[in-house]
Amino acid sequence: MSRGNTDMLVLSLINEMDMYGYQIIDELVKRSNHTFDLKTGTLYPLLHLLEQKKYVKSYEAEASTGKIRKYYQITDAGRKYLLLKQREWEEYANAVNRVIAGGVLLAGI
Repeated sequence: MSRGNTDMLVLSLINEMDMYGYQIIDELVKRSNHTFDLKTGTLYPLLHLLEQKKYVKSYEAEASTGKIRKYYQITDAGRKYLLLKQREWEEYANAVNRVIAGGVLLAGI
């Protein structure tokens, strides 16, 4: 999985709701049926990079367990970047599907 696609997946999750690191990992595993299983050594550097680029911001808050956790929230710049990555992915997926289908765009894709 390329870094750009990982960016897109992580931003897609936190676009729905603010999440902390392990929550992002768990949700990605669940939604992908264990296809995407990020390690903390991959996720946290990615989150720091997204934060440096101003695509996400972080804050600390108390979780339901009473623990203080660092949550990540998408920014307006992050939403714009996410939309760009989603469009790039759609173009790529459509091109792959046209090759597989012999040059015909598959319906519903």
